[in-house]
Amino acid sequence: MSSVWRTGKKLVKTIPLILVATTLLAAQTAPENKQQQRDLKYEAGAEPAKPAAAGSVVIPRSYALVIGISGYKNLAAKDQLLFAERDAESIYSILISPEGGNFRAENVHRLIGPRATLAELRRELEQWLPSAATPDDRVLIYFAGHGFVYGGKAYLAPYDIDPGNIAGSGYPMDALGSVIGSKIKAKWKVLLTDACHSGAITPGGTPEGDRAAVSGSLQHLDRSLFSLTASRDRERSYESADWGGGHGIFTYYVVKGLEGAADQSGDGIVTADELAEYVHRNVREATNANQNPTSERGSFDPNMLLAYIPSGAKPGTPPPPLDGTLVFETNMDGVEVFVDGKSAGVVNKGTPLRLPGLRPGAHTVQGVHLGYEPDGPREETVYPGQEITVSLKITMIRRRPRAAVEEFDKGLELYNKGTKENYTSAVVHFTAALAADPQYSQAALYLGRVQRDLFDEEAAEKALRRAVEIDPDYVEARATLGGMLLDKGALDESIRQLNMVVQRDPKHALAWYLLAQAMRMKDLYPDSIDAARKAIQLTPKNAEAYFWLAESLRLSGKLPEATDAYLSYLRLSDFDSKLAGKMNYYVLGYTLGLGRKKRAAQRDVWKDLRSLAYFGLCDSERLAGNFDNAIGDCQKSLTYDPSDPYSHFALALCYTGQSQISGRVEPLLPARKHFDETIRLNPDMAESERAKKYIARIDAVLGSKQP
Repeated sequence: MSSVWRTGKKLVKTIPLILVATTLLAAQTAPENKQQQRDLKYEAGAEPAKPAAAGSVVIPRSYALVIGISGYKNLAAKDQLLFAERDAESIYSILISPEGGNFRAENVHRLIGPRATLAELRRELEQWLPSAATPDDRVLIYFAGHGFVYGGKAYLAPYDIDPGNIAGSGYPMDALGSVIGSKIKAKWKVLLTDACHSGAITPGGTPEGDRAAVSGSLQHLDRSLFSLTASRDRERSYESADWGGGHGIFTYYVVKGLEGAADQSGDGIVTADELAEYVHRNVREATNANQNPTSERGSFDPNMLLAYIPSGAKPGTPPPPLDGTLVFETNMDGVEVFVDGKSAGVVNKGTPLRLPGLRPGAHTVQGVHLGYEPDGPREETVYPGQEITVSLKITMIRRRPRAAVEEFDKGLELYNKGTKENYTSAVVHFTAALAADPQYSQAALYLGRVQRDLFDEEAAEKALRRAVEIDPDYVEARATLGGMLLDKGALDESIRQLNMVVQRDPKHALAWYLLAQAMRMKDLYPDSIDAARKAIQLTPKNAEAYFWLAESLRLSGKLPEATDAYLSYLRLSDFDSKLAGKMNYYVLGYTLGLGRKKRAAQRDVWKDLRSLAYFGLCDSERLAGNFDNAIGDCQKSLTYDPSDPYSHFALALCYTGQSQISGRVEPLLPARKHFDETIRLNPDMAESERAKKYIARIDAVLGSKQP
């Protein structure tokens, strides 16, 4: 069994266990008709007036908080935003990209939509980031949503902002400045805010007003803070569908800049100075100077590394004079546009896709649509300050050589039969199909799947990446790649692939289900919970989505909800009750990527998950002090996996807890037995060391050593 499954046994905490008569303790102007203003104003009186070379790049450990709110709980329909949450997801994607921010996925927390409450903002900003970051780290905070001024003071609007109680329900911008300027200790600190009046944020908590005082306070921060805000403190920030299909204008250029467009030196590194110049110039031009992003020039290290794009390094390239725009139009809906090998969005017939902020010079463009020959790749030239229309024509249905189709059909028939022998033969046919047609993406996908099921992970990954390379918009292939990477423990890359799938297809149940598992393995419990709930909404019979939901709820301390989710998983995956349940489980395994397709292995996965689910119920009941129920659940877990040391250890803790509650010593006998079994099964685990201490104390209570 893989280590991925085993981490499901993680014990969050242990409750104190005090045995009777002992001290047995468990330590446990933008035109307003096209651009939505990110501004709400509730007034009480008048409104107040040079980097290292690419070869020697060192990227510090990095943490980020990404916040995006489009729909507000207590605001009128006219005051809701359109693209703030999409903006936040775009920032998240570029931050975790290996050619971008290079942040580890588990170090980037997201508060999107209803999760971005005032309480959560405070917890993440004022507790998590100050406690996680060290003086050698890099920290980034991003906010997209409403900002406003009330009673002479500027606020960011959390999801639950109350228009009748602004001071009590908004997050003061000066408090945000104080947190990032003073409380968070890091080598480099980055603050990006796409909200109206975001220019009112002054790092260090300095009130609006004296800019000289602000500059002076920044210099005392050892040039560690780069604050780039969407607008000046008396300006509005805009969003529009005209920027990349729908973004805040500021965020659109931030993302383009971090993707490499801001790298004026051509060294593959985007510095703070480069991003500030690129974003300020482009946003100002795009809004006819009605929106002016701000940064305290000279207050931050201009060489602060914000993104690293080694493939984009062009030594000796002079900086371009001005940026230009490509406008893509197409003859078909759902055409994905790629610029320089990176997805730039989807364009539909009659709705052009504008991509401003591109560096002058030649760019490689391509339009792709699954099942059709692509248009491109070809070069299009961007001219300084000009807008160039690019017509993508998707006309030719991709035709397969008859020999390739025949080989593919033979391979698929064998694949659907299962068994190792059939899989081995299927590899031969899928390989022959690809040889007959090197652009046969479906053959590459199924070759990767069958190699995965034969546990040839290296070959499987190569085939799946080939499928995605042939058809970059092939979300099924990308989702399968993400699942295989998850299977082999490459969690960061798995999350990146799966995140691309759900951005392309928000109703892709498999990707949401796999994201729930990947986020759980990264200890990103809120993200895992969200992903699992989306998977369940799309596929209510997906038992495993309930399992990963339960795991993340339990490890978040939400024990009653976790118990309900575990019970839902056990009900939906109950093979023993009726044959239909077993068959449904197999069907879900085929369509949702559960484990391996081989039936025998699937049964093993089923038994393992049943054991883990009952363990989760046991742990939830134990933490709630319901020891009798917990004992029954742990015993049930051991019927599926008798040699699991974690379940033995948890069961022993339950018996000691029962002894504490009842005042009886009889439960100490089975407690000792299961502590001893924990040590026998795995003497090297941390729980075994604790078990030895428990046994010594139990023996002292019982008055004699047990055999």
